[in-house]
Amino acid sequence: MELKQQDGDFNKRLFGDDFKWGVATAAFQVEGSCDCDGKGESIWDVFSAKRGKIKNGDKPHMACDFYKRYKEDIDLIKQLNIPNFRFSISWTRILPQGTGEINQLGIDHYNQVIDYCISQGIEPWITLYHWDLPQALEVKGGWTNREVVNWFSEFVRVCAHSFGDRVKYWMVMNEPSVFTGAGYFFGIHAPGRAGLWNFLPAVHHAIMCMAAGGRELRKILPDVEIGTTFSCSYVEPKSDKPRDVAAASRVDTLLNRLYIEPTLGMGYPVDGLPVLKKMDKYIQPGDIESMEFDFDFIGVQLYTREIVDHSFFTPYIHANIVGAKHRNVQITEMGWEVYPPAIYEILKKFNQYKSIKKLLVTENGAAFPDVVTDGKVDDPRRKAYLQQYLQQVLKAKQEGLKVDGYFVWTLTDNFEWAEGYNPRFGLIHVDFETQKRIVKASGQWYANFIKD
Repeated sequence: MELKQQDGDFNKRLFGDDFKWGVATAAFQVEGSCDCDGKGESIWDVFSAKRGKIKNGDKPHMACDFYKRYKEDIDLIKQLNIPNFRFSISWTRILPQGTGEINQLGIDHYNQVIDYCISQGIEPWITLYHWDLPQALEVKGGWTNREVVNWFSEFVRVCAHSFGDRVKYWMVMNEPSVFTGAGYFFGIHAPGRAGLWNFLPAVHHAIMCMAAGGRELRKILPDVEIGTTFSCSYVEPKSDKPRDVAAASRVDTLLNRLYIEPTLGMGYPVDGLPVLKKMDKYIQPGDIESMEFDFDFIGVQLYTREIVDHSFFTPYIHANIVGAKHRNVQITEMGWEVYPPAIYEILKKFNQYKSIKKLLVTENGAAFPDVVTDGKVDDPRRKAYLQQYLQQVLKAKQEGLKVDGYFVWTLTDNFEWAEGYNPRFGLIHVDFETQKRIVKASGQWYANFIKD
């Protein structure tokens, strides 16, 4: 199905004049220049150098070369009529060893990026942590070491003092569920650690860091808008059998409740996932209060839904996610189901938290195989995906639910973590050999849709 924008029944005006339209990227995925200008080594530099960790043996050393080509790409953002650009700050460009000595060349670089955005009429939205922990801190325990709260707070303070005079919108963290789950439980992302006893302290300290980072920003920059982002998936049981329904509830707790509820002052959702009782080992007096912060906005990041059934053999959650490949549904290159109502359902779910002031969709997009033909990239599946998911965002807004913005993931095809360069999410095609950019048909559609 493809929505008919030309018929006038679906257009930007329906979302309201104050709705934020944007595009999102992450430093490690686009910048390249991994050892330039005093940058320190991150956990992803180390992890991606290990044999067999990244698909096809892909390396991030060049990525999209955004570090050197940022003006070219920001010019493309302007060309696409996108008024808001979300990007992250590489911790190791600012503090190469994680703490201590500041790298002025890193500060200068991001000042140049911010200034160029503003000169082109584009609002910069900064994400402080998008998964690239300094390796020097991982050696000391990384997210499992309680000292990370102090390390992260120092990083936030340096960024706030360096960029806060021009940046109005800040996101403390990107998807803590993913970097703790994939990196400290399954071991498939950096730093490659596995097991519950790595995962639980990493979760606790990440949540404490979100709040601590928010407090540092509020203290230094009282007039900016401060948010953080969460990875979400709409979860449904495979059947109405009580065991499947209960299993889906546990997965929903893990994916959608575990990180937001402590942030809102509700504590850990032990009622939905009893294994969280083991978190008591890491909770010190005052921690529950320290995990809470009154964010100005929450970013939800949604791509798909998950179907869940009961599994006796899966430890801790006794649930199994039924892969989309086995369900005869449309899927993306990542193997994720294309299910537009998922974004509506998640917005509805997060609207039930009455203390959330404002909600934005800070990531949504799709990877599909793209082919360059006669210098063009026609990607009707991505275009349809964006249209259909946006229609569901509009449905939520028209029903009176909070939703105040939408950021496409992502600007350019990039280094997609452990998947390497194979999945292409970009509105802009990148030839990773020549670094040539081609705006895809989906990018042209988005540009026309949000044009004033």
